[in-house]
Amino acid sequence: MKKIRIALTGGGSGGHIYPLIAVAQKIFDASRRSSLEADIRFFGSPGSYRTMLEGYGISVSSITESKWRRYFSPLNFFEPFRLIIGLIQSLVKMYFFMPDVIFSKGGSGSVSIVLAGAFYRVPIIIHESDAVPGLANRLAARFARRVSLAFDAATPFFAGRSVSVVGNPVREDLLLNRDDQKLAKRYWGFHPDEPLILILGGSQGAEALNDFFIKESPALLRQFQILHQTGINNFSTAKGELTFVAADLSEDLRRRYHLIAYFQKDLKEALVAADIIISRAGAGGIFEIAAFGKPAILIPLPRSAGGHQRYNANEFASAGAGIVLEETNLLSNVFSVQLNKILGDKERAAKMSAASAAFFKPHADQILANEIIRLALS
Repeated sequence: MKKIRIALTGGGSGGHIYPLIAVAQKIFDASRRSSLEADIRFFGSPGSYRTMLEGYGISVSSITESKWRRYFSPLNFFEPFRLIIGLIQSLVKMYFFMPDVIFSKGGSGSVSIVLAGAFYRVPIIIHESDAVPGLANRLAARFARRVSLAFDAATPFFAGRSVSVVGNPVREDLLLNRDDQKLAKRYWGFHPDEPLILILGGSQGAEALNDFFIKESPALLRQFQILHQTGINNFSTAKGELTFVAADLSEDLRRRYHLIAYFQKDLKEALVAADIIISRAGAGGIFEIAAFGKPAILIPLPRSAGGHQRYNANEFASAGAGIVLEETNLLSNVFSVQLNKILGDKERAAKMSAASAAFFKPHADQILANEIIRLALS
């Protein structure tokens, strides 16, 4: 049996980790159908995702992460030293594992691993999720055999490289065995025939979105049901705010608003149930929305690196699948107008749903898995 060793790396956010898991699942599937044995290891700083990675059969080698902030911070003074420490760790741990190929999703945690891989002349393939590439992947592209992208708009940033636009990998367990929408609404305890707004603030949650929608809940709940992911660290505060704001509402109205700290194994049911999704504009979230063919109002994170969330959102909106609303314009009357443009017009909502589904590029995980295996065997 032929054994291949694959190193995965990326920043420790859900936007990096989930696509890595999606691709690893396809590699494991391919190995089970052939004479290959795949040893897949994550190198980097997995944060809270260590247990999840290990649960999918991916072992973890921790590497010190360095992060260059694009604003003044005294912490930037320490980052060169952290990068050197991470590079030494990567060189040592990579030497003993010696992968046949490295797959990098970018992010600050990937830099030292890519540099160590280049030193050992390990084939590197990178995937860039955003419409505007991050600094880590722009650097990694100099050493990569293959550059894969989620958005066509990122192509000019990699001129002269071998580039393919494949979309963004979405975990297979999200895509298979879906309930219909009414059953999914009942799963959450909602009325199956009334419109449901799903609010997603990314893997960390978004305080600005939490504050706005909880404040607006008395008006919104008279027309809509709401399922709201707050982020684990923000859940207690959001719950307290909602209890205060909803104190004068009837019990029936209060039951129309569900707060969730973080979707663990039930994100699929949330996405199926939604009639519209309000979300930040990370690439992972956008492609998950598209995989379920949902219209969306995207509110880009104002301080995202290089403004990449704004560019991501504009790509989705340009396809006719969503509306972009800047956080500075997240006001009661502005939001109400935009929401009713979609949910108040069934024909428009249907067209946006179709455009969202068309935006999704299926099989990105399989395409990347095939390329990784090919490079590992070459």
